[in-house]
Amino acid sequence: MFRPIFHLAFPVRDLEEAKNFYVTTFNARVGRVRDKWIDIFLFEGQITLHERPSEVLPAGQHGVRHFGAVLAWRDWETLANRLDEMSVQFKVKPNVSGVGTDAEQAKMLLSDPSGNVIEIKAYRNPSVALEMEDLEECSATAA
Repeated sequence: MFRPIFHLAFPVRDLEEAKNFYVTTFNARVGRVRDKWIDIFLFEGQITLHERPSEVLPAGQHGVRHFGAVLAWRDWETLANRLDEMSVQFKVKPNVSGVGTDAEQAKMLLSDPSGNVIEIKAYRNPSVALEMEDLEECSATAA
């Protein structure tokens, strides 16, 4: 059965550099490759990187703009450890807040070579932290 795929497209300065970043940093898979764009499959979603350097925002103009994923706690820890071993430059180093509460969450932020900000999170109790009682039901429906 077909599962919906979340899709996001955004500009990058250099297509090859961006592709290498996502593949190396996140073990993303490469999909379609064209002259000026490429599909990357990351965390069960499809991102399309468009080589459009003139559309890449300077760092100070990003504001709250970012994208990311919520991972299972163990997967987040594994990724955080791997990225730390790779000496990745974080915007916000891997950290945990709300320790011991229902809202306990883990978070890290980093940027791709074009400055696109990526936030990776995990929640000890996703239903409570995200205030969605039927979270498991939503996930099951999507599968």
